[in-house]
Amino acid sequence: MDPFILARMQFALNITFHILFPTITIALGWVVLFMLWRWRRTGEAAWLAAYQFWTKVFALSFALGVVSGVTMSFQFGTNWPGFMERAGNIAGPLLGYEVLTAFFLEAGFLGIMLFGRERVSPRLHFIATATVAFGTTLSAFWILSLNSWMQTPAGYEMRDGVLHAVDWWAVIFNPSFPYRLAHKLLASGLTVAFLLSGLSAWQMLKGVERSETRRVMRLGLTLGAVLIPLQILAGDLHGLNTLKHQPAKIAAMEGIWHTERGAPLLLFALPDEQAKENRLAIGIPRLASLVLKHDAEGEIRGLDEFEGAHPPVKPLFFGFRVMVGMGVLMLGFAWGGWWLFRRSGWRGLPRAWLWGLSLMSFSGWIATVAGWYVTEIGRQPFIVHGLLRTQEVAAHNPGSMIAASVAGYATVYLALLIAYVAAIKRMAEKRPAAAPAHLGPDDPQPGGASQGVGITVISRTFA
Repeated sequence: MDPFILARMQFALNITFHILFPTITIALGWVVLFMLWRWRRTGEAAWLAAYQFWTKVFALSFALGVVSGVTMSFQFGTNWPGFMERAGNIAGPLLGYEVLTAFFLEAGFLGIMLFGRERVSPRLHFIATATVAFGTTLSAFWILSLNSWMQTPAGYEMRDGVLHAVDWWAVIFNPSFPYRLAHKLLASGLTVAFLLSGLSAWQMLKGVERSETRRVMRLGLTLGAVLIPLQILAGDLHGLNTLKHQPAKIAAMEGIWHTERGAPLLLFALPDEQAKENRLAIGIPRLASLVLKHDAEGEIRGLDEFEGAHPPVKPLFFGFRVMVGMGVLMLGFAWGGWWLFRRSGWRGLPRAWLWGLSLMSFSGWIATVAGWYVTEIGRQPFIVHGLLRTQEVAAHNPGSMIAASVAGYATVYLALLIAYVAAIKRMAEKRPAAAPAHLGPDDPQPGGASQGVGITVISRTFA
């Protein structure tokens, strides 16, 4: 295979694996902070048990996110040296800010959060947990600022083929950044919402329900029911922004080959890039124009206006529909769960619905990866949209060497992913020791958060 394609496959593999874990930790940090706050306020041991369990999930996810993030960063030098040579004056500082602010906060206070509950004051432990949660969000801020700048570059000037920042405010708060940040934070919240409710449903199905199970399920469904409408709104605004700055990406997402007014919204089709047409198309007339232009007769630019400078159509067309389809399922399960609750209470939840909800545990991952592919592949053939083509910054490594590393990464990542899911499943099915109904911060507390699967991993990571 072409070494260039192999290098892109390797980066896609690494970033696909890596993004799974920040997608959990960004929102889960705030969720465990809420659980800790509820325990401190009510003294109910169920909230302490929930905090202990989900802190373990956070720790395991954080560990895998750190390791895969370090691995991914090496590729800038091995496969894409031209990127830092041409855009490093902007990309380097933004990545540095993420390390110096966000990661230092997370790493500095994570030990107190995980191991300090019985060793420091309750107030200090709460502050440490809040700092870690803030650090995960700050990390997303800087990384998405860089990624958004690569999509909609601003505040730069080109000198002898090298990009230089002339306005850091414009670089950081580039045109697509607010929409991309909101979309990602909401995606993280939805991922955690369905992980919470899905694992709770699994515990109920397997007869290992705990004192906190129904509280956690209610929290997850509440998050899902509130966040999915907000995500739909954010997605609409993001789409309008993308139409303005990256019209070729929108044309590929919607399968619009020729500029037209009253473009249909295609529910299904088989894009044919050779014939420049859609086969077996099923769509709703004029709806794409209505959604994107807020005008049923609005004009949408077609791919024929971007000959040689538009992304591949099939990955964007199908990836976008997978993301939207998963969002519709989330909406149905979140709102359906609340309807069932109002009708019969938590005790009367149908087993079929519990099975469906448990199968949705990692649905946020599917939607996130599909959306990420739409974003990243949609930037092609550019690595910095309109300025640097991906081909220009690639290294000339032998294809056999890249293929071997792709195979190695795929094997290790698959094993780690299976182990991660198996570890969470085992923790969820483990019956906890009995605990009193009320347990205040100053009472003797069984089973600190440092016990359980995943903590040894994180402690060794920071050793």
